[in-house]
Amino acid sequence: MPPSRTARWLPAAAAVAVAAWGANQFTALATVYRARTDWSALSLAAMFSVYLVGLVPGLLLGGPAADRYGRRRTVRGALGLSAAASVVLALPDEPSVYAARLATGFAAGLVFLAGTAWLRELSGPAVPPERAARRAMYATGTGFAAGALASGVLAEWLPGPTGLPALAHALGCLLVLRATRGLPETKPEAGAGAKADGRPESTPGRGNPPHRTAAVRHPRFRYVVLPASPAVLGAATVAYVVLPPLVADRVPGYAPLFSGLVAALTLATGVVAQPFAARLDDADSARATLTAMATVIAGLLLGAVAAARDSVGLVVAAAVVLGIGYGLTLGAGLHEVERLTRHAPDPHASGPTSASLYQSTTSSGFLTPLLLAGIAGHASYPALLAAMAAVGLLCLAVTAAHSRRHLPAGEHPEPPTREDASVQSVASTPPRSRPPWAE
Repeated sequence: MPPSRTARWLPAAAAVAVAAWGANQFTALATVYRARTDWSALSLAAMFSVYLVGLVPGLLLGGPAADRYGRRRTVRGALGLSAAASVVLALPDEPSVYAARLATGFAAGLVFLAGTAWLRELSGPAVPPERAARRAMYATGTGFAAGALASGVLAEWLPGPTGLPALAHALGCLLVLRATRGLPETKPEAGAGAKADGRPESTPGRGNPPHRTAAVRHPRFRYVVLPASPAVLGAATVAYVVLPPLVADRVPGYAPLFSGLVAALTLATGVVAQPFAARLDDADSARATLTAMATVIAGLLLGAVAAARDSVGLVVAAAVVLGIGYGLTLGAGLHEVERLTRHAPDPHASGPTSASLYQSTTSSGFLTPLLLAGIAGHASYPALLAAMAAVGLLCLAVTAAHSRRHLPAGEHPEPPTREDASVQSVASTPPRSRPPWAE
């Protein structure tokens, strides 16, 4: 029986959540692999980071695929791929894990774009855009946190710790596929309605929306947004991928659960922090971005102290600060992108959006664990984290120098709207080009 009209957005939200679950289930599994296999720390970091190689194409193709093939077909096909990837992940060999992570990333990118558009449109015209965007945000955040936490719990207390969590996710995908079977297609007719990024189709001579990628060519993107973008998921991955293994000896027998709990705490803190980016946002400066970057730097320094002292409590504290930095940096960057997009003069065109391209730049933070693992033999983790903080200070200096420069031409920007606020990368993220609390 198809879901009622008043509740039909719920299966679409479940689709977004289960895709995010699959994206983040490896966090706790890596701890199990570290204890039960002879795989090197560098290999495990590479397994985590290869997700990025699939995620970026998924983010870039998710909108166009949803516009061409429909939201329903794109989302359901991606969920099938995500389920198959989790079955492969349950196989205990390195090539299978690499392949599974790659496919999981691609499927997640597709769902984060097409699924959030589907959710918004299924919510109906009577639902305010900010409420629909919040639904997508909570679905994504819940999935990210649940993926790490569920995997940690299953790996901690049930048999088959390397396979059962992945199979549980595959089962979740199948259940959501069944739940979405009766949902209608919401793709607008050609020449009407909205694109998969939430923007209206262009109508010649009637106030065309700006070019979908115009913001990334603006000088303010290069000097204000781009220097901070790696810090978004860089902060998150340091919090729940890099730091927990450093104190695993302090929680003997509970390392997978601890890893899952830290990941859930980091991501939940990031969701809670994002509304404050709107309050800090200033159309005449980069105040929100500067505050966010300073928070990430403080979190990295606290992480360095936690690693030096081998302190579980300080790791948890660093995860909270880095989670706040993750949420603030993401929200601040998306506010900047929204302003630049709204004031861009180019006509609307199909293809990737500025928001999806920005999400792709933030995804570079997924490389942080691999980078640190690659050079850990030459320096200690406290020193490496302190060095990351120093790099962050340089990036902050660049952003501060251009804080009041290259402002969008024209009238004072209005507060960002919310329709495009439901894409999350990270960890990921997906991310958000029009945060619902911005108005």
